[in-house]
Amino acid sequence: MSLKCGIVGLPNVGKSTLFSALTSIQNVAANYEFATIDPNIGIVDVPDSRLYALAEIVKPQKIVHTTVEFVDIAGLVKGASKGGGRGNAFLANIREVDAIIHVLRCFDDDNVVRSAGPVNPVSDKEVVEMELQLKDLESIEKKIGRVERAAKSGDSKAKVEFEALKRYKAHLEQGKNARTLPDATEEEKEAVKDLFLLTMKPVLYVANVDEKYLHEDNHHVKALREAVKNEGAEVLRICAALEAQIAEIADKEERKMFLKEYGLEESGLDVLIRAAYKLLNLITYFTAGEKEVRAWTIERGWKAPQAAGVIHSDFERGFIKAEVIKFTDFMQYKSEQACKEAGKMAMQGKDYVVEDGDIMHFRFNV
Repeated sequence: MSLKCGIVGLPNVGKSTLFSALTSIQNVAANYEFATIDPNIGIVDVPDSRLYALAEIVKPQKIVHTTVEFVDIAGLVKGASKGGGRGNAFLANIREVDAIIHVLRCFDDDNVVRSAGPVNPVSDKEVVEMELQLKDLESIEKKIGRVERAAKSGDSKAKVEFEALKRYKAHLEQGKNARTLPDATEEEKEAVKDLFLLTMKPVLYVANVDEKYLHEDNHHVKALREAVKNEGAEVLRICAALEAQIAEIADKEERKMFLKEYGLEESGLDVLIRAAYKLLNLITYFTAGEKEVRAWTIERGWKAPQAAGVIHSDFERGFIKAEVIKFTDFMQYKSEQACKEAGKMAMQGKDYVVEDGDIMHFRFNV
């Protein structure tokens, strides 16, 4: 399965610079508003040290990472929900992603243009959210118009939908996001599922800081954390300008030394990918053989047949059993045969819930 994250933010907050750093693609990153017009797309490998550890033992012909797709979405302006700027295109692009990475400027620099006055990440956040909320309100009001008559005529399903839509409408009118509706039932969520609400998507906030605040929060980041503390959303501190420099270093050892100089153990990409996985409740399982060692992404809680279906639909349709070895056991015994002899290979059926790091081989028949 593919993970698609949309990078959003007001013009000139550093999101195109971050996108270039994350994907190692030097896209447009200019010191003027609307450096990005059409969405740029970059597909990158998900870094996972376990993949390399497996390859060291198995010695495959190739290593295949799972991937994540980043979409650098055109800058937003106030009034986008009514088509202002490139608003309609912006909102359509957001509708297509699984999660939103909201980049906010948390650094002061007079050399970087900012038309909206002093740096204020909380205000910037509210501008973007307001536009998404207004668009969601528009979607909900249209559906209310469609179901209201049926609900009042006694249609039980329409009545449930109508009441749910009214709750979401009232919540959005208070300037709140759909995903934060308190005690939302599965029936209520189902009532708005077909609307693909923009503010229902999970969000990760990226505070773009300068180098001296890589290891501590400045006053901008502190204000942002305070503003989102009730959302249950994570705030990552990343210096996009520094990440752009890291991305230019091809040699792994040289990159490690560069990171060490700044007191970092990993790049912003690694941090961001892990946070995105956590945000969408994703895990990784592996297949390992002479031809390839490969990582596969699935949702946490998926059972073995669903996991098999990620490889090929025939695997799920004709699923019989899954041979499962835990990653730590494989590292200890160094081979599939040794794990089997030590009783560390389990034969699992259709009800087995796959765990992060499982090494799996599927038996199927179609």
